[in-house]
Amino acid sequence: MIKFCALVIFCSITSFVFAQQFTIAGTIKDISGQPVPFASVYIKSTTKGTSANVDGKYEIKLNKGEYTLTFRAVGYKQQEHILRVSESSTLNVSLTSESYTLENVTIRGNAEDPAYEIIRKAIKQRKVHLEEVNAFTCDVYIKGVQRLKSAPKKFMGRDIRKVMELDTNRQGIIYLSESQSKFSFKRPNEVHEEMISSKVAGRNNAFSFNKASDLIINFYDNYLLENKLSARGFISPIADNALFYYKYKLLGQTQENGETVNKIEVIPRRTNDPVFRGIIYIIDGSWRIYSTDLFLTKNAGINFIDTLSINQEFTKVNEAYMPTAVNFQFNGNVLGFKFAGYYVGIYSNYNISPVFPKNFFSGEILKITKLVNKKDSIYWNTNRPIPLTPDEKINYVVKDSIAKRKESKTYLDSLEKENNKFGVGKLLLRGYSINDRYDSVYISFDPVLRSLFYNTVEGFAIKYGVTYRKVFGDRRSYSIRPELRYGFANQKLTGSLTGSYFYDPLKRASIGASFGNGIFDLNNLGSMTLLGNTINTLLYEKNFPKFYEKSFFNFNTTREIASGLQASVSFDYTRNHTLTNTTDFKLFDNKDREFTSNNPFYPNTETPLFPTYTSASASASLTYTIGQQYITRPDGKFYTESRFPRITVLYKKGFNGLLGSDIDYDFVKAEIYQDRIGLGLWGYTSFLVGAGKFLNNAKMYYPEYKHFAGNISTIFPPNLRKFQYLEFYQFSTNQQYFEAHLEHNFAGFFLNKVPLLRKAKLEEFVGGGYLSSPEKRNYKEFYFGLQRLVLRVSYGFAYDGAKKISQGFRISYGF
Repeated sequence: MIKFCALVIFCSITSFVFAQQFTIAGTIKDISGQPVPFASVYIKSTTKGTSANVDGKYEIKLNKGEYTLTFRAVGYKQQEHILRVSESSTLNVSLTSESYTLENVTIRGNAEDPAYEIIRKAIKQRKVHLEEVNAFTCDVYIKGVQRLKSAPKKFMGRDIRKVMELDTNRQGIIYLSESQSKFSFKRPNEVHEEMISSKVAGRNNAFSFNKASDLIINFYDNYLLENKLSARGFISPIADNALFYYKYKLLGQTQENGETVNKIEVIPRRTNDPVFRGIIYIIDGSWRIYSTDLFLTKNAGINFIDTLSINQEFTKVNEAYMPTAVNFQFNGNVLGFKFAGYYVGIYSNYNISPVFPKNFFSGEILKITKLVNKKDSIYWNTNRPIPLTPDEKINYVVKDSIAKRKESKTYLDSLEKENNKFGVGKLLLRGYSINDRYDSVYISFDPVLRSLFYNTVEGFAIKYGVTYRKVFGDRRSYSIRPELRYGFANQKLTGSLTGSYFYDPLKRASIGASFGNGIFDLNNLGSMTLLGNTINTLLYEKNFPKFYEKSFFNFNTTREIASGLQASVSFDYTRNHTLTNTTDFKLFDNKDREFTSNNPFYPNTETPLFPTYTSASASASLTYTIGQQYITRPDGKFYTESRFPRITVLYKKGFNGLLGSDIDYDFVKAEIYQDRIGLGLWGYTSFLVGAGKFLNNAKMYYPEYKHFAGNISTIFPPNLRKFQYLEFYQFSTNQQYFEAHLEHNFAGFFLNKVPLLRKAKLEEFVGGGYLSSPEKRNYKEFYFGLQRLVLRVSYGFAYDGAKKISQGFRISYGF
């Protein structure tokens, strides 16, 4: 027994000695004594290393032994230091600027700059280097910092300093986050990342949004950052067509690790082309990228920020070069808020010949488990590769303590006491809310003014509701909403109660029910907004929407049954009644126009469109998104935008005789949709194609028909599914149909070349729609226009066969 105990003690001591790590720390400066931010520090011939922080300070933990540390930064001469590590120590480093010379380069008077030949060879090898590593794994540390440099005193009546917890100069760190992950990649586009640890200042229970895949900007691709900072993306300096967009200048050559490195300045041929500026370093002979120091400006068409700098350093791994340090720095000014920040990624411990288990890449691009954000300060002090700056340390301490205080019931009650104060103006314009954040209960009252409307069926009316919502810690939630609607002309009061329960965030699963009675649009896809119809009716004597009354019960449920595959089932039981106009009041009497009846097919007489009837129906649908990728977190499953189409199939059955039902039909439809298909410099395309058929239409009434999203208003909310010139009701069908919608946004491809217009950042778009059914066999429309953010203006034409039936301007707003 004594021998056994001695053996255990000996093994423990031995393990401690060999596992003990020592810290090598210091500051990296240039020869003038200024810190070199984000310089790389790596063990020679490995991908184990770290980076200095913004102040040039670094730390690296090493076991006892002898090491050669390599210190490197873009624009500086690489240094190596041999260390015998037996204790923690300080090693300060002074980097000298790299000396790039043209001694071995012959440049003739009117000859082409030698940089062009180097770039041509790099372009020729572009695809080889892009595809040479089929798969890899690595460890990734990401740190993100966003600072507010200045801000207005108040914004929308709120004190910015208090709201954003800034100093007296309205400056400070507004976002600080760190994460560590294990990242896996396989060509062509398979990624999987498992987050090991996460920390967000001031949000003790939050998870970092850092993703390693977001920092991988591969300049071997022809286009980069597509549909991110710009709809069109940006052209790589070594893209296949780069010579058309760039000029190049060889600034010199130097020797690094036995390789000749060419320093080349990349210059836009035209100021406003979507291209980079700065320096790219190319290795002579293999024509690989060695490092980059490139940036984008507003002239290149970036949105939301003024400047984005991208600094990359590559390290040799076997025969390939892999990125080991990536740094994004940005700044901007939005509505008087001046901000700046950076994201730095450290990639280490590469394996470029991994063997992945079967089905390893399942669409889950990021996995975050419950314990990821539970690591304490001891863990981070031991494992953080980049030292915190003094203000970052203070930010963590202050915001974390504030966060703990904010979680207390006393603090939340005092905060809600102020926020929950009742105000008549608040209730009228924005709505009134009563929030209890400690118990996660939220009650919201609709804005009164937005609830008021007018139509010729109800006259002046109000539709008012209150929503009660309870949220649980794992993002499960339920909501209950009672709603009342009253028309002063028809003196009809209707009401309903709706409830839903989101019970499984990981399976995107919910269940819901509603019952009551109400006034509904004859077109179940809607026609006009309540406000839009009010304006058209009162001011222009145009009462486009048509209504009916429905008493109803609805039950619905939806759940993900496989990644990207969502199933939904619903049952509806209704009693339907026709309605008639009860008022002809308008603010302005147009002598050439009269209100139409509430029957869209008999505008001059109030003829009932259908008899009072009962309907019992059920529907089931499957929606599958090809190649759907997602992020899994403890509080749910979050889909990302797919690069492939979404397919929906639906079957709906009307039951004859069930609970007195008067209908009998079977309907099937299929639809395929994709948004924002990137086409490089040409912008992006969106499309929707659908077809359906009533297999049986023995007993049907108009509300059961297949309706289409039409529009005859000049101003309307945009929707790819919506026809811009189609009547709302005339062409609904109880037989079969085919519809198609296509829109292409050129993202400024043409207007960017017009000096007076390019600053407006207008985007050109063209589009069209097609519909074929027994009621409208060959309807088509075409339109073209300009867009800026959420506002679009277009002009278009509609044809019935070869006959033009409509044309005009359309203005749309919103996303």
